[in-house]
Amino acid sequence: MGKACDSSVFDPYLYWYGIPTLFRCPHDPDASNCDIALVGVPHSSGNGTTERDQHLGPRAVRDMSMGYRRCHKEYLIDPWSLCTINDIGDTPLPHAMNNDLAIKDIEAAFQRIDDAGARPVSIGGDHSIPLPILRAIASPTSKISGGEPVAMVHFDAHVDTYDAPHVLGNVYWAGSWGMFMNEEGLVDAEKVIQIGMRGHLGSLDMDHYSEDAGYRVIYKTEFDQMGVEAVVKEIRSRIPDDKPCYVTFDLDSLDPIYAPGVSNIEPGYPGLTMWEAMRCLHGMRGMNIIGGDVVCPMPTKDDPSKITSINASVIMFEIICLVADWLHNHKD
Repeated sequence: MGKACDSSVFDPYLYWYGIPTLFRCPHDPDASNCDIALVGVPHSSGNGTTERDQHLGPRAVRDMSMGYRRCHKEYLIDPWSLCTINDIGDTPLPHAMNNDLAIKDIEAAFQRIDDAGARPVSIGGDHSIPLPILRAIASPTSKISGGEPVAMVHFDAHVDTYDAPHVLGNVYWAGSWGMFMNEEGLVDAEKVIQIGMRGHLGSLDMDHYSEDAGYRVIYKTEFDQMGVEAVVKEIRSRIPDDKPCYVTFDLDSLDPIYAPGVSNIEPGYPGLTMWEAMRCLHGMRGMNIIGGDVVCPMPTKDDPSKITSINASVIMFEIICLVADWLHNHKD
């Protein structure tokens, strides 16, 4: 009788085989057991003015990331062997339909990650989630940031610094987090770079806060004129390598051909290509990336190939590699 085939040999290449975790990492809810904590944030009540299915994003990306457990060809590293990387599960959201309470629940979940000293890389969820994450990992008492305001590289089609008292009752909504992080002293404004903004405005003054605060905004039209190398040079000139830096990546910064399944899709003006986005991230190698998130996947709008979830996995992988590479090269 012939020997049975060991199906585990093929596991890393099959997104549909086995119990889905992010990148096939072990599932362990205790963040103290890892260096990098992969987190799902199935949250969408912060974007209640438009589309609400972003809470399905973590499940969809877990599914597709199963087939994207890779080694990094450009860096020549295997992030999974450089660090302990676990999928710690989803943030508890007992108040999921009440955004302002859910924001507190997300902060509490990431506070536990900060207490453990792990660096979080998250998949959302709508784009209100960076604020509670930063409240946990970039406060004066945070372990991960060392208690100092952090730098940020923000990829998006929208600045998300809109100054509105509330939107349909939500104070901390998906379009205001970029303002509140500065008002609360969580970021160093001169070291915040926003990349890829495009499209027409709802009003002529709605983007004023970013520039008034001192953020560097690279609109997509300027990005096209500058080119990727100059954009990377701008990032590196404003953010020292050792400065704690957070990366937030809204999938609507990508052109809809690469990410059709997003909320608040921005048509008409071309977005970033996947290769442009990846080259920007590659250019950040060696920076002290303390965490990051990928937000606004909306699998109910995705095409049959699930290309948005696939590309979300790719971006998340790049952020993981930036964190793993830094940790490996700065071991005590």
